[in-house]
Amino acid sequence: MGAFDLSGKKALVTGASRGIGRAIALAYARAGADVALVSRSADTLTEVAKEITELGRAAVVVPADLTDREAAGTAVRTALRELGHLDIVVNNAGGSNFLVEFKDLRLSGWDKLMKLNLDSAMAVCHAVAPHLLDRGTGSVVNVASVAALGAPFLAPYAAAKAGLVALTKSLALEWARAGVRVNALCPGWTATDLNRNLWEDGTGGAATVASVPMGRWGSAEEMAHPAVFLASPASAYMTGQVLFIDGGLTTT
Repeated sequence: MGAFDLSGKKALVTGASRGIGRAIALAYARAGADVALVSRSADTLTEVAKEITELGRAAVVVPADLTDREAAGTAVRTALRELGHLDIVVNNAGGSNFLVEFKDLRLSGWDKLMKLNLDSAMAVCHAVAPHLLDRGTGSVVNVASVAALGAPFLAPYAAAKAGLVALTKSLALEWARAGVRVNALCPGWTATDLNRNLWEDGTGGAATVASVPMGRWGSAEEMAHPAVFLASPASAYMTGQVLFIDGGLTTT
C-alpha cells in the first residue's frame, strides 16, 4: 500500500455535490475509498455517486441540510450504517453568496453564514466524535479558506472560517492521543460553479487573481489532491495544521 493509498477506507464528504467537495469525493474514490456523499441536492449527489461507482467504489447518497444539527447527526449515522465505519471525515459544506460592507450587514446574514460554514462542521464533528475516538483512528479534514485571515466585504464568512480553523486546532489537541488527526485545508481563489461569473469574465477574473503570485485561479482538483494527502498515511504525523493552497497568495 502506497503512502497516498486509501484502499479499504471509508469517507464522508459534505458539500459533495459540486466544486471542491465533488472533486475531493472523486479523488478519494480514485485512491480506493468508499464515500458517503452529503449535500442538500439529492439529484446532483446521485450523479456524483454514479461516477464513483464507475470507478469501482461504493457510494452512499445522504441528502441533508447540515445547518440543522439534528440532520447533521442523522447524516453521520446514515453514513455509519451504510459504510460500517468511517476513517475520513471532510467538512466542506459552506460558502457565501453575498458581499457587503460590515456596517450594512443584516444580522440574519451573519447567522446564516455562521450556521453554514462553522456550525455545520461542528455538528458533524460532534456527531462523529464518539465513533472516531472509540476506534482510535481517523482523519478529519475541515475545508476553511484563505478568508480566515481576513477578507473585506466577507466579514461573516471570514469569521466563520477563522472559527473553523480554531475548532480544527482545538480538536487536534484533544484527539491526538486517541489517534484521531484533525487538519484544515484553506483554498485560495478556486474556479468553481459558485464563482463562475468571476472567473469566466476575462477582465474581472484576471483582476480577482492579480495579487496571486502564480497569476491564475486554482482548480477544484488542485484542492482535492492535498485533501487526499491529509486523509492518507502520507500525513500520519500531521495534526492541527492549516494547509494553504492558494498560489502563494498568503505569502505576500
